[in-house]
Amino acid sequence: MGDKMKGLIHVLTGPTAVGKTELALRWAEANDAEIVSCDALLFYRGMDIGTAKPTASERARVPHHLIDLCPVHQGMDITHYVAQAQAAVTSIAARGRRVLVAGGSGFYLKSFFGPVADNVAVPAALRAEIAAELVTAGLAALVAELGRLNPRGLGALDVDNSRRVTRALERCRASGKTLDVLAAEFAQMPGPFADWEVRCTRLERAPAELEARIARRVDLMLAEGLIDEVQRLRAAGLEQNLSASRAIGYRETLAWLAADNASKSGEALAGLAAEICQNTRALVKKQRTWFRNQLPAHRELAADSATVADLF
Repeated sequence: MGDKMKGLIHVLTGPTAVGKTELALRWAEANDAEIVSCDALLFYRGMDIGTAKPTASERARVPHHLIDLCPVHQGMDITHYVAQAQAAVTSIAARGRRVLVAGGSGFYLKSFFGPVADNVAVPAALRAEIAAELVTAGLAALVAELGRLNPRGLGALDVDNSRRVTRALERCRASGKTLDVLAAEFAQMPGPFADWEVRCTRLERAPAELEARIARRVDLMLAEGLIDEVQRLRAAGLEQNLSASRAIGYRETLAWLAADNASKSGEALAGLAAEICQNTRALVKKQRTWFRNQLPAHRELAADSATVADLF
C-alpha cells in the first residue's frame, strides 16, 4: 500500500441472489468490520421484502451503512451516494475497524474504482427546459440538436434512450463543450476513492443453482408479504420514484395490482412469481456483463464453497 493511501476498502459483489449477505456478515464478524451497502434499492425506507434487505437481526450482528436513507418517493443519485459512502468509509476507518462494501448495483459500485460523475453543473431551469422539449418536440429533435452540437459524432451514446440523450444534451448546453471533450476531461478525473486501496472479490454460482435460489427467494418474498409491501409503498409515493418503481419485484407487482385479474387467484399469483423470476434472471445476465466489462482485476470465488478466509 502506498504512503498516500488512507486505508483499505474490501468490496464483495456478485449477481443478485448469489449469497453476498450471509458471507458479508460472517466476514465482517470475523474481521471487526462494518458493512457499507452498495445496493441501489436499500436506500429506501419500506422497500424491505422485495429487496431482500438485511433484517434487523442481521443488522444487529454487524453495523450497516447506507440503508434506509430516504423515503421511497425521493430519488437517490450518484453524487449523494458518493458523499454518503465517503463519510461512512472515513468514519469506519477512524474507529479502527475494517471497511466492507457489499452489493451488486453496478453504477454505484463503480464509484469505488473510478470517477462516476463529472463536474458539470446543470441548472434546474435548464433541466426543466430540456424535459419540456422532449415532450413537445420528441426524442428525435433532441438527438438532432445533439448532432449539431457534436459535429464529430455522438460516440457510443444510446440515441434510443431518452434519459441518456436528455442527460447528454443537458451537459453539452450547460458546459458549452462537446461530448468527446467532456469524456476526455472525465477520464482524467480521480475517482472518489482514489486515495484508498480497494480489493474486490466477486461471488458466482452455477447458472442452474442460481436460478433455483432466485425461485426460492421470489417464493419467500411473496409468502412474506411482498404484495402488501408494494401496496403500502404505492400509498407512500413509490410511483413518483421511477428508479424504485421500475425495480424488479416492484414493477411486476405494481402491474399485477393494476391488472383486471384483481381476484388474484393462485394461478395469477404463480404468474407474478414466474415474471419476477424471469426478469431477475435477465438482471443477472446484465450484472455479469457489467462485472466482466467494468470491474478492474478482481478475485472470483464459487459462493457454494467460499469460506470467510477465502474472500480477500
